[in-house]
Amino acid sequence: MILWEKRSLDDRAAIFEFLYEFNPTVAEKTDLIIESKVENLLQQPLMGVERQGIPGRLLIIPEVSMIVSYCIIDDVIHILRVLHQKQRFP
Repeated sequence: MILWEKRSLDDRAAIFEFLYEFNPTVAEKTDLIIESKVENLLQQPLMGVERQGIPGRLLIIPEVSMIVSYCIIDDVIHILRVLHQKQRFP
């Protein structure tokens, strides 16, 4: 099961709104790519990388230059943040 935490949903909405101003098609495509890549975690929950000093794992989505921060607690994948690779993290 995947649980999108509030902050990650807020991140996703902000990304969508930012892109939508410039190109609605790109905004929709980007959101779909993020969602489909996160859904892949159901099959391979450890596919994200671990980084020293950052809790959980990072799923890198190069197609849209995004990073998804997540952790696994009791077989539930918690999506913590969705950020552009150029944003300060964490």
